[in-house]
Amino acid sequence: MKIRTSLAALAGAAVPTLAALGPALAQDAAPTVDKGDTAWMLVSTVLVVLMTIPGLALFYGGLVRTKNMLSLLMQVFSVFSLVAILWVLYGYSLAFTAGPGGIGAFVGGFSKAFLAGVTTGSTADTFTKGVAIPEFAFVAFQLTFAAITPALIVGAFAERITFKAVMLFTALWLTFVYLPVAHMVWFSEGYLFRLGALDFAGGTVVHINSGVAGLIGALMVGKRIGYGRDLLAPHSLTLTFVGACLLWVGWFGFNAGSNLEATGAAALALVNTILAPAAAGLAWTAAEAIEKGKASLLGIASGAVAGLVAITPAAGLAGPMGSIALGLAAGLVCYVAVTMVKNALGYDDALDVFGIHGVGGIVGAIGTGIVAAPSLGGYGAGEYSIAGQVWIQLVAVATTLLWTGAGSLVLYKLVDLAVGLRASYEAEREGLDLADHGERAYNY
Repeated sequence: MKIRTSLAALAGAAVPTLAALGPALAQDAAPTVDKGDTAWMLVSTVLVVLMTIPGLALFYGGLVRTKNMLSLLMQVFSVFSLVAILWVLYGYSLAFTAGPGGIGAFVGGFSKAFLAGVTTGSTADTFTKGVAIPEFAFVAFQLTFAAITPALIVGAFAERITFKAVMLFTALWLTFVYLPVAHMVWFSEGYLFRLGALDFAGGTVVHINSGVAGLIGALMVGKRIGYGRDLLAPHSLTLTFVGACLLWVGWFGFNAGSNLEATGAAALALVNTILAPAAAGLAWTAAEAIEKGKASLLGIASGAVAGLVAITPAAGLAGPMGSIALGLAAGLVCYVAVTMVKNALGYDDALDVFGIHGVGGIVGAIGTGIVAAPSLGGYGAGEYSIAGQVWIQLVAVATTLLWTGAGSLVLYKLVDLAVGLRASYEAEREGLDLADHGERAYNY
């Protein structure tokens, strides 16, 4: 099978494994492992772990009330651990191998289950004419993406869902929602990959996916007791600030690591991962200052995360000026979604998972079709048509929305029937730290 070598193909594909590319390629000479690329991928993997635990955990933990701080830390940590195990048992195989018969465009097979055939000598070809990274490095890198995605979801129904429901939903959602979407977008035989959808580091796979699942969860679990009446303010914006900073630092591994090589394209992704969130944070701050008369720390942190989300699918495809424009757009649109649309509709997305990750992911996915255009300073390949690529991006967004929305709805219902989604009235009043875990975050 002829492997696409353009950066645009790399952006939309991540990396299929050698086993997935067919017997013909396996018979070719083994590619030379590049130590520099390998080192970069190992560092990038650690950075994505950092952005999840402790980054995301602290970001979320600081945003809830004192009595629920530990529950958020526990949920993020436990989700990461559970997905890590499921990923090596069957997740990697279903995402990055050829699927059976007519469903191969939507999900992979079990040829790599339990990491069968993955050894210290096996490689994941990086579309660079024979240069490769160890397959274990690719397995670990993609594991971190699979782990952070359901961890993002828990912020939507924070402070009122049971721990056992979170764990059961995570296992089911990873299997039936995340893995098919990852396969469709990043594997060479995937439906959206073959369509030509661009997703450099997970705008659809991670952010739209988690945002939509979070919104469905918030609606099904219901509003927190006292929502719209009582003060439900964050208990520690200091911890949220620390978490936001760790998220930004870890995101360099997330975005620049998705280039899969230590090259100029990785450097471009790194630069864009600085510029887009900076622009988005400033845009959110300006909008907040104009509307409310004051700019908040939570606002600039939220804006920066929105910018990180939006640049993710375009990180290695947009020029620096394009990344700034995308960041500005994401900051303003997500501000409206969080402060106006949510209030108007009245749903309780506790930590704005949909407003930032869902909406920001949509802005980024569609915007990628524009900012990747070479005529606008981008690095899209071939005979690039902005209108044509935007249409493909819209199809990718719609497919993800439908797959994730329908799948999540069914899975939440199953979990509710099996173990119950919502904590009891007494548990919610007492706080999930004590109710679910028998501990307090702070003992005064």
